[in-house]
Amino acid sequence: MAFGTMPRIPTIKDIDLEKRKVFLRIDINSPIDPETGEILNDKRIRVHSKTIKKLIEEYNTALVIASHQGRPGQPNFVSLEKHAELLRQYSGIDIKFIDDVIGPAARKAIQELKPGEALLLDNLRFVSEELIEAVPERQVNCFLVRKLAPLFDVYVNDAFATAHRSQPSIVGFPLILPSAAGPVFEKEVDALKRAFSEQSTPRVFVFGGSKVHDIIRVIENLLRNRVADRILTTGLVAQVFLVAKGIDIGKRNLKLLEEKGVLGLVPRARRLLFQGAPVETPLDFKTLTNGDVKEEFVGKVEGLIMDIGKQTIKMYSDLMKEAKVIIMRGPAGVIEDERFKEGTKELINAAINSKGFVIFAGGHLAAMIDEEKINANKCHVSTGGNALLLFLSGEKLPAIEALSMSAKMLGL
Repeated sequence: MAFGTMPRIPTIKDIDLEKRKVFLRIDINSPIDPETGEILNDKRIRVHSKTIKKLIEEYNTALVIASHQGRPGQPNFVSLEKHAELLRQYSGIDIKFIDDVIGPAARKAIQELKPGEALLLDNLRFVSEELIEAVPERQVNCFLVRKLAPLFDVYVNDAFATAHRSQPSIVGFPLILPSAAGPVFEKEVDALKRAFSEQSTPRVFVFGGSKVHDIIRVIENLLRNRVADRILTTGLVAQVFLVAKGIDIGKRNLKLLEEKGVLGLVPRARRLLFQGAPVETPLDFKTLTNGDVKEEFVGKVEGLIMDIGKQTIKMYSDLMKEAKVIIMRGPAGVIEDERFKEGTKELINAAINSKGFVIFAGGHLAAMIDEEKINANKCHVSTGGNALLLFLSGEKLPAIEALSMSAKMLGL
């Protein structure tokens, strides 16, 4: 399969959902306040509420909803009871909640569910099998799938943010139930198809943030497949490439790269530059020294780099103007501090005001975008930053592969 192409996957338009008992896998994994247990950002809950409303009101399904939250041992590994309250609020549907996943109480509640009703199961990861990654053929035989699958007519995966996982609730059900991608999942796939069509050039990638290992791997794949016309770097990614170019970024910043464990990536970045990767690096930065904010040019940096500077904002904005596709991942600066949000805000505005189709690849970047104020036909805010990154890295996404297998079973 060529880079940037997707196998055929069924959508909810391809299967009969009317009055069917449907297992809906969503991703409402949300940041949780470790002190209060309150949900800090409910964006994913709001997004998936629309799917729930659609499946109940348009198809009159008996809808069972499932998601994970956090990992064992972490403060955010909690019940989905508060998630259920927000799902009710945003969907307008009286969603029942049960603090069980595959036990007798959960199975009884599923069996008794009638068309037009919805039920949210508790955190899928309360079942230890959901943390195990394996090929679909093995996941079919796990207890989670064997206990639940016989209770359903249809499986719908709307959790694109988990598409890079090969866990039972993601890849097990499609092999034994008629299955489809939900509206959120379908929208993500359509955005990626649009971004990688042959006519979608020039393509500009804007990479920032702190996930340097992931970004380097993505850039290696973009170069190998010759799909990036320009790669604009910010954040720690930019600093690694500046060091690779032999440019002095200051002792404080070199020490930070070492502390973050990314200084060792410099040889890989240098190799990419030698191979002709179209990587641009900043001209100037906004820095911090003893509480004072300064504008410093590359090669003369003394303070701690906190954001890109005005000359870089202008250069990058100009390079985005004629792009047919812009894909942005990661903030340009330390956006937790209001003083260092300008670079990220300006690049977001430049992308939105460009001529191209824009994908904002989840995470902190997505949190800065008001989706009500952008043109949905021109901009896509992804719910799955990690899944999108892995797709850009050339890796197959298990959820898509499983749905493709289901399509073949359905003869689509």
